Formats: sequence, structure tokens, C-alpha cells
Amino acid sequence: MTVTQAKPHLNVAHVRDLMTTMLRIRMFEETCAESYTRQKIRGFLHLYDGEEAVAAGIIPLLDPKDRLVATYREHGHALARGVPMGAILAEMYGKAEGCAGGRGGSMHLFSSDHNFYGGNAIVGGGLPMAVGLALADKMQTSGAVTTCFFGEGAVAEGEFHESLNLASLWNLPVLFVCENNGYAMGTALNISEAQTDIAAKARSYAMTSEVVDGMDVVAVEAAARRALQTIAKTGEPYFLECRTYRFRAHSMFDAQLYRPKKEVAAWREKGPIVRFQDWAMQSGLLHETDVAKIKAQITAEIAEAVAFADAGHLEPVEMLTNFVTAPDRPAPPDVPAPDRLVETTYRDAVKAAITDAMTRDDRVFLMGEDVAHYGGCYAVSKGLLDQFGPDRIRDTPLSESGFTGAGIGAAIAGMRPIVEVMTVNFSLLALDQILNTAATLRHMSNNQFGVPVVIRMATGAGKQLAAQHSHSLEGWYAHIPGLRVLAPATLEDARGMLWTALEDPDPVLIFENVMLYNRTGELAENAGPVDIDRAVVRRHGRDVTLITYGGSLFKTMEAAEALAANGIEAEVIDLRSLRPLDMETIRASVARTHRALVVDEGWRSGSLSAEIGMRLAEDSFFDLDAPLARVCSAEVPIPYAQHLEQAALPQVASIVAVTKRLMELKP
Repeated sequence: MTVTQAKPHLNVAHVRDLMTTMLRIRMFEETCAESYTRQKIRGFLHLYDGEEAVAAGIIPLLDPKDRLVATYREHGHALARGVPMGAILAEMYGKAEGCAGGRGGSMHLFSSDHNFYGGNAIVGGGLPMAVGLALADKMQTSGAVTTCFFGEGAVAEGEFHESLNLASLWNLPVLFVCENNGYAMGTALNISEAQTDIAAKARSYAMTSEVVDGMDVVAVEAAARRALQTIAKTGEPYFLECRTYRFRAHSMFDAQLYRPKKEVAAWREKGPIVRFQDWAMQSGLLHETDVAKIKAQITAEIAEAVAFADAGHLEPVEMLTNFVTAPDRPAPPDVPAPDRLVETTYRDAVKAAITDAMTRDDRVFLMGEDVAHYGGCYAVSKGLLDQFGPDRIRDTPLSESGFTGAGIGAAIAGMRPIVEVMTVNFSLLALDQILNTAATLRHMSNNQFGVPVVIRMATGAGKQLAAQHSHSLEGWYAHIPGLRVLAPATLEDARGMLWTALEDPDPVLIFENVMLYNRTGELAENAGPVDIDRAVVRRHGRDVTLITYGGSLFKTMEAAEALAANGIEAEVIDLRSLRPLDMETIRASVARTHRALVVDEGWRSGSLSAEIGMRLAEDSFFDLDAPLARVCSAEVPIPYAQHLEQAALPQVASIVAVTKRLMELKP
């Protein structure tokens, strides 16, 4: 950030630059509208006509190292940031030459070369990411600023409030820019908001904020200069509410029945380009011939961009699954032979893993609810605040979407955050950030941005916490492409999976079963990283394969011992990784035993057990001597009463009973 002047210097060159930037955006959008009617652009198309002064007045002031997060109406932002017009249009055409390889389209433009972190089709969805990018820059003392654009509709979203609170609480260098065009899709602001003064909402979070005429490019630039200078001086966030207006529909699908034509016409008369051009000509800083030359240059650039996009090619279907995850991952770790064994607990093994990671790598930090002063809900991080300090053991508000998104943003910017969500049920409040940002960003940006974040959470039942704290939802997350989902059951995995996960270039979710934290056992003093790609055969057998993970592993092992007393030798597979599944190990076992039973603490319908069973039916049908079987949780919300809770979960007796029935079936 290199803004030095408090006010715009309106000489001829600068006036020409402002005019060129606004006209370039306007004429490009007119071309996009025409391309849409010709079906060269498909899907949703949100045009920026009328709002050009906001992008033109703010973005050219940013330093190349500064970061920019946009909205789904981001063509003007991308152009003002310097993303080549041809690459933008090719992206909107869905061509491989597009700035995101045709994977993002109109609402998701990306450019790592320009620190442009994309539009976001989820209203308000980019705000937590912007906070995380700024958090990384603060922790790295880079001096960069993150500018985040969003519409007034986003102020109704929880992520708006969570993000502003975090930015102010942590004094982060974020410039929040609300482009208030009066309508969230088709709902006017006074219909949707009890408080229509958006800048006042920002002030309620102890943040400097101001309102600016978003149709006056000079006023916008002056406000942006004040904001950026204030951020440079204080390191604190700043909020601009730019009151503007979109001349076109919300999107090209929109019939605009919610606002009168006279209203649109009245706003057009005071549009930013007309207004600035009239002033510049009256001031003698711009002439008709100047405007004509600017338009001619832009027309030529647009023609070149159209030709580039038209000549582009479609990505081959064979590349469909490229960049769902990183093409290159670290090699599996070398696991040393264990040395002296020490008695420990699962809880302390996780704590040792966090301590080791933070000692080895200054980029690693832990953030989440009550992880610092309280020591973690399950006491995993107790004492770490004293050891590493509040910057690296970072308490967060009760705002799962906000702080999870911040962790995601920090990871994108080069940090290695460990985000702790207190329970799996709470993670549903952060599902937007996990699903729509962490899991999609690499693929949607065509491998320009990865999200190497680790998100830990407690899962499972057995502690009489009733339905809202007791479910096993890891199977839901294992459904999502772009994530790696782990379920450490043993002390070795509790100690070693985090190490490997933090070296992974993609988002990793680690589910720790609540019934394991107090489990004791022996662990080698030199325990280190473990392979997170492979399942492990925990017990060898010849008669049946029992497939399980996490909190059900030890029940399954106990059931195997009981079966052995009855002459049935069961092989037990610990999945360890739920996405991706190591089907090779599972198929090899079934080829030996010819029978399979899956023990899954998730619900039966749509469960992980159903996925494993179907894959075995597809690939190992002729190895099976009996139907596939499974033991799952009862299809009820987990009850509070202990006898009902236990009855709802897979138990040793039910595993033994189902296995015995399976063995009675003759091939």
C-alpha cells in the first residue's frame, strides 16, 4: 500500500485515467450483455453498469501486494485490478484460456498474478476469507491490505457481522467496501433492514466508517485515500459505504418488476460517467476529442478480447477432474521404528501433535472457541497459551462461519492454521465456508489458489449430551469433493495425522471421537507423522472383514475377540481416511475373507457404510460368498437418557450378532 496523498490530484493525466477506467468497464459490460443475448455467455450474468465509480476510485490505489476479494458482480473489479480483458471474457465464455480456465465463469473470476481472490456467488461469503487474508498479512507483517467488496444485501448475513467483529477485534488491515445499490436482488433495503444506515452497523463494531457518494468517482477516491492512509497508520480496519445504483437488472434473468422505470432513468441522469465527464469538460481537463479517442482505444481492446475469447478452446472432458485436489502432494512420511513406550492418553497425543507442529513451523497457529484461556472444551489445548502466546493460540468469538472462513483465508495466504470447531454439530454453522470456499477454490480457480487448512472437531456420542452435541456427521463431509477427511482412532494416529495433514496442500478435516479423549495406552516417545492415505488392518483374520473407523474401532476389535472365542476369525480394517477411501485395502481383505460387514456410527440411510457397500458390490461382487452387511446408529436424533443413547449406537453385541448371522449364510 503506497498511497501518500490525502486528496486526488486531478491533473489531465489522472482525469483521463479515471475516465478510461469507468468507460472501459461500462463498454465491456455492454459487450457482455450483447454476448449473453447471443448465448456466448450462459448462466447468471450480473453487470456492473452504474457502479463504475466505486471500482475506479478505489482499486487503482492498491499496491500489487494488496489483496482483493470481490462479489459475483466483479467484472469491473477485475478490469480495474488489471486482469486482462481477453482472459475475463474467455472465462465468461467458458473457455480454457479464461482467467480460471473456464471453471468459474462470470461469478468466479480469479487471478493469482493480480492478487485477485475471486468473486463469490454466496452473498457475503467472501467476507470471512478477506478477514483471514488480512490476518495472515498481519501475522507475517507484510504491510499488505485486503480490500473486500460486497453489496448491501450481504449486511443481513451472519458472515457480515462475524467478519466485521473479528476484523475489529483483532485490528486487521481490511478495507470493507459496501456497494449499496439499494436492492438485494429485488428487495429494497428499507424492506429488508430495520437499520438502513449500513455505515452505522460498522461503527457498532468499533470500526471507523463513512458514507460516500458512490456515483462520484472523485469522492470515492478521496474516501479511499483516507481509508488506506488510516489503515497504514493504525493497522485497523476501515469501512466505506458507497451509495450507488445498478442501471441494469440484478442479473440478465431479471425482469425488474420491483422498481419503476422512472427511478432507473433518474439515476442514469446522475450516473458516474455522465457526471464526471460533464465536470471534466467544464473544467477544461477533458474534451470531446479526448473522450472519442478513449472510446476508440477501448473499442479496439474489446474487439481484440472478443476475438481472443471466440478463438479459445474448450477444456477437454478428460481434464474434468483436474485440480479437485492438488496435482502434487507430499510423499507418504517415513514412519520410524518405535523406541521407548510411554503411557499417555488420546487427548495428550493430540496436544503433543499441536505442540510439535507449532514448534516446528512458525506458520502454524491454533484458533477456535475457548482454545486459549479455557484450554479447549476437551482440554486438548490446556497450557498452550502460556507456551505460545495469544497470537498463535487464538480465542475466537462464537462465530463458526466467521472464524472458519478466516482460517481458510489465512491458509490461502500462506499460513498453516489449525481451526478447532468445538463439536461436529457446530460445524454446520460453518458449512458454507467449508463447502463453498475451502472445497471448491482450487478447482474453481484452475489451481491458482489452494486451501491448506486443517479443521479439527469432536464427533460422536456416548457422553449423554443429547442430539445437538452428539451426532456423527463425518460421513456428510466425506461426500464433498475437494476435502480430505480423517478419523484418527489410535494414539499413533492422534499424534501423527496432524503432522501429515498440515503438510497437505488441500483442506483436511480431522474428526476426533469424544469417547476416545480419555483412552489410555502406550505411545512411542519418537512417534511422528503417519500416512493419511491408507487404511490399516488392525487385526488379521480369514473368515470375515469388519470395516470401521474412529470411535467404533475398539468396539469392533472387542467384537472380533468375542467372535474368535466362537471360532470365527475376523479381520478388522481401520479406515482412518474417509475421503479418499482406501478401497484397495478393503477389496484385498474381502478377496481373502469373502464376507464383509461395515460398522458405522453414522445413520444407515445415505451413510458411509452404504458407499463402501456399493463400491464392493461394483468391484468385488464375485469375491463375496454372502450379502454385504452393516451395523449403524439407529435412525433417531441421539437421545439424552443413557440407556437410549447406548441403544442408538453400534455396540459389541450387535456387531457380534450380525457377524454370526452373516457367517451362517452359505455360499
